[in-house]
Amino acid sequence: MSDITRAQFDDVMVPNYAPGKIIPVKGKGSRVWDQEGREFIDFAGGIAVNALGHAHPALVEALTTQGQNLWHLANVMTNEPAIALAKRLTELTFADKVFFCNSGAEANEAALKLGRRHAFLNYGPEKNEIISTHGSFHGRTLFTVSVGGQPKYKEGFEPTPGGISHVPYNDLEAMAAQISDNTAAVIIEPIQGEGGVTPGKKEYLEGVRALCDKHNALLIFDEVQSGVGRTGELYAYQKYGVVPDILSTAKALGGGFPIGAMLTTDKCAESLGIGTHGSTYGGNPLACAVSLAVVNEITRPGVLDAVETKAQRIRDGLKKINDQYGIFKEVRGMGLLLGAELTEDWAGRAKDFLGAALDEGLMMLVAGPNVLRFTPSLIIPDADIDAGLARFEKAVAKLVS
Repeated sequence: MSDITRAQFDDVMVPNYAPGKIIPVKGKGSRVWDQEGREFIDFAGGIAVNALGHAHPALVEALTTQGQNLWHLANVMTNEPAIALAKRLTELTFADKVFFCNSGAEANEAALKLGRRHAFLNYGPEKNEIISTHGSFHGRTLFTVSVGGQPKYKEGFEPTPGGISHVPYNDLEAMAAQISDNTAAVIIEPIQGEGGVTPGKKEYLEGVRALCDKHNALLIFDEVQSGVGRTGELYAYQKYGVVPDILSTAKALGGGFPIGAMLTTDKCAESLGIGTHGSTYGGNPLACAVSLAVVNEITRPGVLDAVETKAQRIRDGLKKINDQYGIFKEVRGMGLLLGAELTEDWAGRAKDFLGAALDEGLMMLVAGPNVLRFTPSLIIPDADIDAGLARFEKAVAKLVS
């Protein structure tokens, strides 16, 4: 057994995280084991990252093979995995061009910078406003927390960048009242994740697309959490039938290996000319090789088709639990991005359910203080879904007794 302990985290780590009391050391499929050999079923998926579970053979093979050949070059040279991945992503989406980085925040940073620069070059410096929505989450850089619609994340970091406004989510009238010819870009999560797992209404996203076209503003979809198969389509915009100008993607894109990407059109991409933006690690051969394996596995016949079936199995299980214990006001989401909002009697106690589930051998998430979030592997076996729900029911029973 390792001599590393959870208590040591508090001694050596900056205290911006409060990780659970166990230290996982091994994962396989949708199961994880801690230092004591205790087994957990994973309904968290590393916050919608482990789309193919833990230690998927195709990903291990891609990383091992690439690791024996070429690790890093930086952007002074390109590499085969980066080009192959970009080619595959453009084949599968609306995009013509791809920019690689290392995280969702960086992908959104690139998207927002592109939005402003495109407006600057084509319309002038006064066209610089960025419109976002209340409750949104777009990352932890100073720019992205400023654009995000949750003030708690920028508290104490002011002054933050200006030229940013926020309107209510799913409120087309509010967006119409705010947008103008000085708007450079509108950024929206098709499904708000951290804000409570709230899907956008189709007519809302269609309306925002039309408003952006009317005012020559770029539409950015933040698909960091909703992308790479999570909804049953490769990207949620494909499910809605609403095409953005720019899309940010990360999390599941690497299946657990850090990578992010910004996808866009030829028309927009030309605004980021040589030297205007960059990333030392972006397009890293290791990351791109693993990511290509992820994309190829997720787009295999039958994988995306099974997502909604598995999601319905979880919904049915949660309904059965709720029929007995009455803890949920609503279960919402799309595909395997599900949120269960607690009733008023349990408001603010989402983390209590998280801890109780962990005690029963189930890893899950919250999305704010009132919503339990479920983002398991897209290929989680039905048996693991059923076993995880059984463990969750035990946790609920103990908590409400």
